[in-house]
Amino acid sequence: MKSPLTIDRKALDSINAFLQEKDNPVIQDVMKIVDRFGGAATINKAAAENGKLSNLLEKVKRGNPRYADDLAWLTEQRNARKFVSLEDFKRKAGAPPSMRDDSYQVTLEISALQYFPWLIAEAKQALARGELMPGRFIRVRAMKEQENDGDLPAVAAGMKILGASWVESLDTRGTDGSNVHLGGPETITGYFGGVGQPNDHPYQWLSEYLHYYTTYGVRQVLNLNGGTVLAGYILYKLGVDMEFKISVFMGNDNPFNVLWTLLTAKLFAREDGTTPLIGFNLSNSVNNWTLERAAHVRAAFGFEENVRLEHHITETYKSIVRQPYDKLDELVEVAKKVKNISAKHEGGVPSTEQGRNHPSDILDYFMSRADVEAQGLMPVMEQNYLDKHDSVQRTARALLAAGIPVLAAPDLHSCG
Repeated sequence: MKSPLTIDRKALDSINAFLQEKDNPVIQDVMKIVDRFGGAATINKAAAENGKLSNLLEKVKRGNPRYADDLAWLTEQRNARKFVSLEDFKRKAGAPPSMRDDSYQVTLEISALQYFPWLIAEAKQALARGELMPGRFIRVRAMKEQENDGDLPAVAAGMKILGASWVESLDTRGTDGSNVHLGGPETITGYFGGVGQPNDHPYQWLSEYLHYYTTYGVRQVLNLNGGTVLAGYILYKLGVDMEFKISVFMGNDNPFNVLWTLLTAKLFAREDGTTPLIGFNLSNSVNNWTLERAAHVRAAFGFEENVRLEHHITETYKSIVRQPYDKLDELVEVAKKVKNISAKHEGGVPSTEQGRNHPSDILDYFMSRADVEAQGLMPVMEQNYLDKHDSVQRTARALLAAGIPVLAAPDLHSCG
């Protein structure tokens, strides 16, 4: 018998008819943007070429020679295998001889890597203490600003050296002045309400994405609005090899939110079943019950290997959640059941944060570099970042002790 929940073929036909409609004002503007950049094949070719490490290093040398020296140092340490091997770290963490298989590997994720020098400071600390560098980095810094000061190509090159994945946050979002609800930090709840891409901003978002993709090979970006999520699916369907992660700011906080998002991903997947959705950050409010059901939906649609569930273990101490916020114990339990999870560290361990004169603050992400430096905040914000790095280590040790494998920066820690 046909289930009453079965989607009628006529409904699917009407969707296809809309998408193929000639002079469709919603879809045609996406195609015009792709054409303006030369078409999907040209776009992907430019991204592959300009995203090569050698070309990124040339950009760094021209824009900021000091950063080039830092990257050369990082490469030397990597090539000399100076970083702790994952096997040695596992032994120190008390990992049992029998571990879960790599399909249960938890990605160690840190956010937000705002400035390139912080990456070098983190690497030096990891070397000195025998620590793991994260396998995934999230960035929430203004794109145009970091393009101008040379941070953007330097970080991209650094990620290539580490073998890590990273995500950038485009400037076309509510904080660019488009959100009428957002007049400053005191009205930021309008931003969190999801009104971040009004009117024609999804098209501007696509154009901005294609600029950074073709110029620097930046493939993965943050996505925080239902409109730009769908725009990303359409761009990928048209042949552009983009990737994005859905932000915690979208507020996906229950199994039906997850079903809605992944259902659309399935409808717009390519013939090979792939989708640009590479990471799915659920709300800070979700518990393991929701994560397990999200994993059920993900597996049913064939996305288990491709769509990482990114889960906040710690959060910035101020301006976003009630503290203490610490989901490490829950992570250790759910990671035994749910595959392909990312453990995201947006804050330090709460007990550490509590003792800081300037604990981590989500509003710091929206400050310009000029304001950070004028207020003398760069050293304390770097310390906030290193506190997050410390919380990554705590998570790695807890997971490994429980027999759960972790993914750290692959090109630094894979060799014994």
